[in-house]
Formats: sequence, structure tokens, C-alpha cells
Amino acid sequence: MITLKNVVLRRGAKVILDSASVTLNPGEKIGLVGRNGAGKSSLFAMLNGTLHEDGGDFSIPAQWSMAQVAQDMPETEQSATAFVVEGDVVLLAAQTEVEASEASGDGDRMAHAYMALYDAGAHDAQARAQALILGLGFKVSELDNPVNSFSGGWRMRLQLARALMCPSDLLLLDEPTNHLDLDALVWLEAWLKKYQGTMLVISHDREFLDAVTDVTVHIENARLTRYGGNYSKFEDLRSEQMALQQTAFAKQQDKIAHLQKFIARFKAKASKAKQAQSRVKALDRMEKIAPLLAEADFTFEFKEPANLPNPMLSMQNAFFGYPPPEGAPEGTPPTVIVQNVSKSVLAGQRIGILGANGQGKSTLVKTVARALAPIQGEMTEGKGLNIGYFAQQELDVLRPADTPLEHMIRLVKEVTAAGRISGQQTREQDLRAFLGMFNFSGDMVKQAVGSMSGGEKARLVLCMIVWQRPNLLLLDEPTNHLDLATREALSMALNEFEGTVMLVSHDRALLRAVCDEFWMVSRGGVAPFDGDLDDYQRYLLDEAKRQREEAKKAGGAAPAAKSEAPAAAPAEKKPLPRDTPEQRKLDAQRRQQQAEATKPLRKEVEKIDQRMKALNTERDSLQALLATTTAPAELAQAGKRLKAIEGEIGMLEERWLELTEQIETAAV
Repeated sequence: MITLKNVVLRRGAKVILDSASVTLNPGEKIGLVGRNGAGKSSLFAMLNGTLHEDGGDFSIPAQWSMAQVAQDMPETEQSATAFVVEGDVVLLAAQTEVEASEASGDGDRMAHAYMALYDAGAHDAQARAQALILGLGFKVSELDNPVNSFSGGWRMRLQLARALMCPSDLLLLDEPTNHLDLDALVWLEAWLKKYQGTMLVISHDREFLDAVTDVTVHIENARLTRYGGNYSKFEDLRSEQMALQQTAFAKQQDKIAHLQKFIARFKAKASKAKQAQSRVKALDRMEKIAPLLAEADFTFEFKEPANLPNPMLSMQNAFFGYPPPEGAPEGTPPTVIVQNVSKSVLAGQRIGILGANGQGKSTLVKTVARALAPIQGEMTEGKGLNIGYFAQQELDVLRPADTPLEHMIRLVKEVTAAGRISGQQTREQDLRAFLGMFNFSGDMVKQAVGSMSGGEKARLVLCMIVWQRPNLLLLDEPTNHLDLATREALSMALNEFEGTVMLVSHDRALLRAVCDEFWMVSRGGVAPFDGDLDDYQRYLLDEAKRQREEAKKAGGAAPAAKSEAPAAAPAEKKPLPRDTPEQRKLDAQRRQQQAEATKPLRKEVEKIDQRMKALNTERDSLQALLATTTAPAELAQAGKRLKAIEGEIGMLEERWLELTEQIETAAV
């Protein structure tokens, strides 16, 4: 086991651990959590021998082999497959011994060397490596491509595959999900669940931690606290502790009670399921997350949009992709990624954009963000559309040599030139104050962005977006460099945002908390995805399995027969107690009296149900019209009517709630 007893660990003058103690048992899957800068990576450095404790006792079994993801960017002409195969250090040692034994001419040594080579898995090493590479999102055609031909994010995936290839007793994973899409993330979870050794993982993806860990170690105030259970269990326990310390938390109980009452009334009504579900999400976040927000580096909110055009955007037979590269021969056609898109984006929608790697999610978002022009078709923007765009790569919108203050000053000039200023403060002093809300204070406002961490760059992009008061948010992997507490702050801010959200993310907790519907980008098109994220994960695993089977080009092992457990015997029915005729008569009289007293109320409830059914039908028809028409007059008229319908539905829901409460009170 791994033991730390009263360990002191310093980095320079900073004390990372101070009399910290914890025990980690063999085979445990441990999530290491804590605020940015708390010392998670420093603890990893002590585990791998890069740092040494300054005091106390630290021990790790000497015979344990260790694997971790190298943080350097690989520079080699090796093929992707050969590079990953070399991650198996046991295989490499066996190959070296075979070469040495052959050179020595010692027959016994050669026999042992070849046996060790077989035991190391030389016969299927290439197949194992390629399974890892494909699982992490590469195409079959890329297996033999040179490592240098891939971009930085894809090379880091190869480093991850190389670490997984290495046989190990202890696996250290520091932010393994940062460069992964959701399909690769789902595959990685499945792989790690089967890992037999001890694992420590640092991650800011709560659902990933929930899926792969069974112990949580929290670093806080230079101490280590061990919690049995995954991140959600830790969060529950931690929230309870903090709730006891925060008087402000008690003030939320009235709002929680109101939400619970709404949910109890509406969740059983099919016509109101969507409204109830949104309140379930809000209640869940409020109960569990509100105390943790005290730990966030900052909290923020999106300002109320100046206007809400409806629809925000209409696409008719639109084709998305990329123009021919510079220097291409004349007549070279553009590259089409997504085609024949006819959809509308409405005010207040919260859309999660799903799709396997390379299907065109980012292409769709970039086109809506005006970073790419549609190849053909029509895109009609609502009057006053104001887009806030978070690019997947922050440097797509940030200039490394400029400071945060220079970014804000340039933003003011750009927005002013476009005529989109809406009561915003533009003086340098006001911009400094606004940056301070996002933890850019003092000398940081004049620090070059290129020298900042990924989390600081993400905060700056969020700051610039919030300042613009957008009514349409386009977020492409916004959480890659945010810690868990800051992700929760972003989730809460998005839930309170009054405009429209289109979100691409591998953070399933954020998708679940924010999005009410999903679009699937697949096979060159965009269509609604009717299932939930669990359905989507199953789809991704099935798709990955199909691709791996195609890559093997050969039949695998026959599937294991399913074990069939005997069906449970039906529960024995107990006879109901017999009541007396007198009691039945009294009950009938009471029911009749209640029915007479509540008859007018029930009639009104019935009328409301009929009216809401008609309104919902009309709303569906209008949404279908908005998805097919591009005529400005029709768009405006349909949008205006849709807004009126939503308002009437809201008032009817409130009245329905009042009536059902009165009916239930009369029944007591």
C-alpha cells in the first residue's frame, strides 16, 4: 500500500503538504481533488520520485511498476502504432534481452529470453496498441501515420495510449480527459474500469471521476482527507460540512421548498414534464452545489440580454465546411462536412450538440459564430442577434502577446464600431474593475496572455463574453481548463442565463445540468437526438466496438454465453383487511361531499388542460414553420406568436398549481 504519515512537502517557499497523512490500498481507484494550486500535481511528483518529502514518512512498494502520461510533446517520425508499442517497457526489455542473448550465443539464455518475450505479449502487441489508438478516436487510416503529422492534442492522445500500453501496478493520470472528445472519453472510462492496479487520477470532470473512482482524497489547507466513495459521494459529504458553516445556505430553503412543490405537482403531468424537469435540475444544483460555490475562484452571472429575437437563427438547406486551401488549383471544390441543415434556433433554447469525433460539431458552431461562411444554403439571423462565442482553442480568439486589459480595450473598439454597445462601461478604470470580477487584478491586467495558464485564459474568454451581453451563447468545450468549483459556477450562470445556449462539451455533468434538448451531428447531417446522455454513451461504445472490429478484419473470440439468473418468484399477495358496511357507507358519503365541493375547481382544471393542449399543439406547428421558412415576415409573425404562447402557458401553469392545491386541501 501507499502510506503518507505526517508528510511535509514544499515547493520553494510554499508548503504544499503540512503533517499530511493518508493510506491508499492496493487496487483502489482514487480521485485526487482540490482547488487549482492546492498541490495535486506536486503530490503526483512525490509519488513518481520527481519530488521528495521534506518531513514525515512516505512509502510505496518498491516492487510496484508505475505508468503515467508523459507531459512533453513527442517529436518523432515513428508511426503512431510503433510509438505506442514502445510504451510497453516490459516488452522492450524482453526484446533487448533477446538481442543480447542472440549476440552471446548462449542457448539457455536465448530460450529464457524468447519465453520472456512471449510472456510479455509480443505476439499481440501491435493489435493491443492499435486497439488503444482507435479507442482514443484515431481513424484506421491514421495508424501508420508519423507522430509528427498529428496536431498537439492528438499527440497527447498518443502519449495517453502509450501510458495505457505500459503494464503497471500504479497508474497516475493527470487531467487525462483534457484533449478527448466525448466518444474517446466514454471509451477511456470503460478501459479504466477494467484496470487491475492502483490508480490515482486528477480530473475536473465530475462524471468521469464518478465512473472510474471508488475513493476520493481531498487536498485542502495542506492536508489530505480521505473519503470513501466517488466524487458525488465526496461532494455530498463536503456539502453537508460546508452547509453547517454557511448561514447563507439556510436562506435557500424557502426556494428549495417552492421548487419541490412545483415538481411534485407537475412531474406526473406529461404536458408539463419539461417544465418540471428543468426545476428538478435547478433543485439538484441548489441542494448539492451551492455550498461548494464558496470554494470557487470566482462566481459570475451573464447579464440580461438587451433583446431576445425569436427565432435567433434560421438555417435552410445549409451546407457547412471549409473553403479550398490557399494555393489550391482553381476550381478546387470546398470540403463539405455537414449538409442539408434546415433548423431554427429559438429564444430560450438550451441545445447540446452531440456527435462522434470528426463529424462536424465544431464546424457547425464556427459557422453559426460567423467564423466560417456557409458553403451554400441560407442562414437568416434574427434582428439584434448578439453572439458570445467560446472557441475550443482559446488562442483562436486571444492574442498571446496582448494583455487582458488590451483585449478588453480592443473589444470595446470592435463592439463600438459594430454599433452593439448597450449601456456598457468603456472607460479604462471600469474595464479594470470588470476584469477584477474575473480575478484579473493588480499586475495581472498587464500580463501577456501567452504566459497565462489554461484556466486563466478560459476566464478571460468568459470575461469578454459576459461583457458583451450576448443573447446567443456558442460554447465549444468551455470547461477544458476550469477546475471543478469553477465549472459549477459556470453551470449555475448558464442555468440563470435568459438567452439561448448551444453547447459542445465532453463534460456530461454540464450537458445534463444545462441542456434541455440535443442535436446529433452524424453522417453529414444534423438531427434531433431523442435519447438521453446514457443512451448516447451506449451508442458511442457500440460505434467504437464496430470500428475496432472492422480494423481487425478478422473474427474475434466468440461472445460469452449470457448467464441466466432464475426469475424472482412473485411476491405473495397478502389479503386486504375487510372493512365494515358502515365504514364503507361513511367513506362513500365523504367522497361525495368532497366531489361536490371541488366540482367547480375540477372543471376549471379540465379547461386549463384542454387549453394547454391546444397551445402546445400550436407551438409545435410554429416551431415546424420556423424550421422551414426563410421569409422575414413569416419569421417575425411566428416568433411573436410563439412568445405570446409561452407567456400564456406560464400563467396557466401557475393557475393549475393553485387549483390543484385547493383541491388537495379540500380532500384532507
